[in-house]
Amino acid sequence: MEEDKVTWLNLVDSGKPELFKVTTRVPGREGRLPLSAEYLTNRPSGAVFGMIENAGMGWEPATLDRPEYLILTTLGGIRSTLGTPKALGYHTGHYELGLLAAKAAETIGELGGLPYAVHCTDPCDGRTQGTTGMMDSLPYRNDASTVLSRLMRSLPDRQGLIGIATCDKGLPAMMMALAGAKELPGIIVPGGSTLPPTDGEDLGKIQSVGARFARGEISLDAAAELSCRACASAGGGCHFLGTAGTSQVVAEALGMALPHSALAPSGEPIWLDLAERSARAVVHLRQSGLTMSDILTDGSIKNAMVIHAAFGGSTNLILHLPAIAHAAGLKRPTAADWSEVNQAVPRLVDVLPNGPTGHPTVRAFMAGGVPEVMLHLRRIGLLDETCLTVTGAPLGSVLDWWEDSQRRRALRQRLEQADGVSPDDVIMSPDKAKAAGLTSTVTFPSGNLAPEGSVVKSTAIDPEVVDADGVYRITGPAKVFTTEKAAIAAIKGNGTKTIERGDVIVLMGRGPLGSGMEETFQLTGALRHLSFGKHVALITDARFSGVSTGACIGHVGPEALAGGPLGKVRDNDLIEIIIDRTNLTGSINLIGAEGRRFTPVEAVDLINSRPLHPDLSPDADLSADTRLWAALQDISGGTWGGCVYDTEAILQVIEAGKNALK
Repeated sequence: MEEDKVTWLNLVDSGKPELFKVTTRVPGREGRLPLSAEYLTNRPSGAVFGMIENAGMGWEPATLDRPEYLILTTLGGIRSTLGTPKALGYHTGHYELGLLAAKAAETIGELGGLPYAVHCTDPCDGRTQGTTGMMDSLPYRNDASTVLSRLMRSLPDRQGLIGIATCDKGLPAMMMALAGAKELPGIIVPGGSTLPPTDGEDLGKIQSVGARFARGEISLDAAAELSCRACASAGGGCHFLGTAGTSQVVAEALGMALPHSALAPSGEPIWLDLAERSARAVVHLRQSGLTMSDILTDGSIKNAMVIHAAFGGSTNLILHLPAIAHAAGLKRPTAADWSEVNQAVPRLVDVLPNGPTGHPTVRAFMAGGVPEVMLHLRRIGLLDETCLTVTGAPLGSVLDWWEDSQRRRALRQRLEQADGVSPDDVIMSPDKAKAAGLTSTVTFPSGNLAPEGSVVKSTAIDPEVVDADGVYRITGPAKVFTTEKAAIAAIKGNGTKTIERGDVIVLMGRGPLGSGMEETFQLTGALRHLSFGKHVALITDARFSGVSTGACIGHVGPEALAGGPLGKVRDNDLIEIIIDRTNLTGSINLIGAEGRRFTPVEAVDLINSRPLHPDLSPDADLSADTRLWAALQDISGGTWGGCVYDTEAILQVIEAGKNALK
């Protein structure tokens, strides 16, 4: 930009006289609106004004009485016709969604409908890692769901809904909004996956270049070159099974998205075809009289939990799936429900970040995606096949089709041809998965530091630090931090403390009340890819990215600022962590302090006698609206309830408070 040539005079006027030839009146559209005496007499003025505006925007006036379908997206950025950016979006996950929306709209028009499209874009958790922007990440989900729901209701004559979204918060928000539209047909179009580079690092590992460079484990040139090509294609969610990919998988497992739609490669013809078929599906649902309340049931919620476990999905869905259930008016799954499912369901999918090989998500799509995993699970009786899907058919019929489909055969064969990878090495049978060492997804440790529980993606703990009996054990000194900034400095070796092999990092005060429950992948990603990181554990009341791995325990409850015992830990306290990856049990306990050892029960007296850590306080940058979100979700069941807004519970507390103040 040539800023030195800018003066206030050429800002207030560009000096082009031809601009002053302003048109002040035009003839208007030719034709007639499809109005009738009955319509004008009985319909509200808004209905007529809507038609007037539609004609003004250029739609053929005679066809404005068609059934209306609303396309909602999380589109971001401005894309030229050549695909190059006119303005950047926040992430690849929403950059190409306009292509899906255009194809869906075109199909709705061909089927005799009147398409509308509106957008509520979303942030990028990768972009905001380690910044104050992360404090808005989880609260955004509720805000976006509210906005999307308001946009739906602002088109009073909508007959069906198409929700197009990809990533960590936008897609859960879209599912919540559609789940709440119980009386309408709706469908989710997952935005797919970005492609990995032919030669380079995956999008999880690349986020650790700062820590690896600081510790002398990667050169500056390598960091710059690898970072440049990590996002190898322009659209789609990150090519690991993080929260974006897991949310797509869950949308399909719920029956809200078409079979074999999750994780398609963004920009490819097979991805674009999905938008056309989804538009046809929502019209078919309307004609069949099926709505979201027919699709979303307690059975479909259970199916989604089963698929989450089989894929080894992100722990963030423990927040999002209860929120979707709540929006649909269904029972919210509890920690006990999650634990029961994970003890019954084998992990069958070998994708990033879990391993053992760690394939990119496009390979999971090519190997058969959600339907392929479901084939294995149906054989061992873990699915409710009576649940309806947005095809209008029950899940059992869909799986019958998939098993003998040409789509299945062709894509599995293409994976072998293109990548030299057997699809059965990406999505395995239960026996093969067990032989390969795949363990179930999550464990919910408790103990004197987490009396209300916590969560760890136990399947992603490095096998090298797991004992022969399948149990991870560490007893080490606590290194206590009340900000993520201080913790990452210690990991990089340039803080007031330094993290070493055998340490237990305790990051407190980063739950909803402290920081909006920020995601701390900056820490977990660094630990995974530093040579000593597998020998360090992390305990926090914050949450983790879906790509996080290692002995990283989050969602600790109660959170420190709510008086939880995590907020009583001090530097050099002795912490014991035990996680049984086979039986999915675990504990996190303070067992020593000031040179003395205690049993976990004995340590409770010490914990209770201590005040909260003197540095513990809500983050100074925590915004007023995030503080309000934290208070409202706390009333509504908190973290384990999905961080939702339970209107009745909130109103009861407000009324009780008003009465108390009187």
